[in-house]
Amino acid sequence: VFSPQKGARALERSAAESFGRVVGRSDAMRRVFHLAETYAPTEATVMITGETGTGKEVMAREIHAHSPRRGGPFLVIDCAALSRELVESELFGHVKGAFTGAAADRVGAFEAAQGGTVFLDEIGDLPADLQPKLLRVLENREVRRVGSNDVRRVDVRILCATNKRLDEEVNAGRFREDLFYRLSVVVIEMPPLRERPEDVPLLARAFARNLHGEDAPGALAGLDAPALRRHAWPGNVRELRNLVDRAFYAPARPVDLAAALAAGRLG
Repeated sequence: VFSPQKGARALERSAAESFGRVVGRSDAMRRVFHLAETYAPTEATVMITGETGTGKEVMAREIHAHSPRRGGPFLVIDCAALSRELVESELFGHVKGAFTGAAADRVGAFEAAQGGTVFLDEIGDLPADLQPKLLRVLENREVRRVGSNDVRRVDVRILCATNKRLDEEVNAGRFREDLFYRLSVVVIEMPPLRERPEDVPLLARAFARNLHGEDAPGALAGLDAPALRRHAWPGNVRELRNLVDRAFYAPARPVDLAAALAAGRLG
């Protein structure tokens, strides 16, 4: 049974309350920020884990923005949203006539992102027959377009994200163990919002500012309300962002998020 060992060492905490657009003052987020600050400037492959809505793609974008590759492309491939045929073409490209509908040569994400970063979202959904090809990219920085025998060198950094337990996927035979280790050189786990309720006020103010202007946080009230702290936040940070956005369209001022949350439940 595949069981990756986890270090018992306590992670250091950052002194910052943000890493780019990712904010939080909880111990859990300060540990995340320490990892991001440490490894963003490197070439390390990073796997970002966590539940849906915890901000995995935002973190990936910030790691790219804080890296020496910030001036290069940042390309996102959602492995769960594309069909099996399209995933291979999106990643590696294809040559004209490689399959029905391939009317011209096409550059894949790894070639298009030269000098930048490729972010593989929902990597746990990558088809099994494509996993060895991705492993070759990680190990040799080489790609072969669909329908071609030519090998092309690529210069990219790879970040990935998943809401699955990849160790369980390995044990079930759906994910390669060697690929798991190559992708998880550094693992950053985004904690769910229910485990860090002290971050709700900080996040709410940040969302208000980003969505409704610099003065918007001053219109918020009741951010320490027990209802906000008790709420399970099944949609995580994304749910809070939507709540803030919806609350600001109501005519009442100041904007009471706890009341907006209760109204949403009744509605």
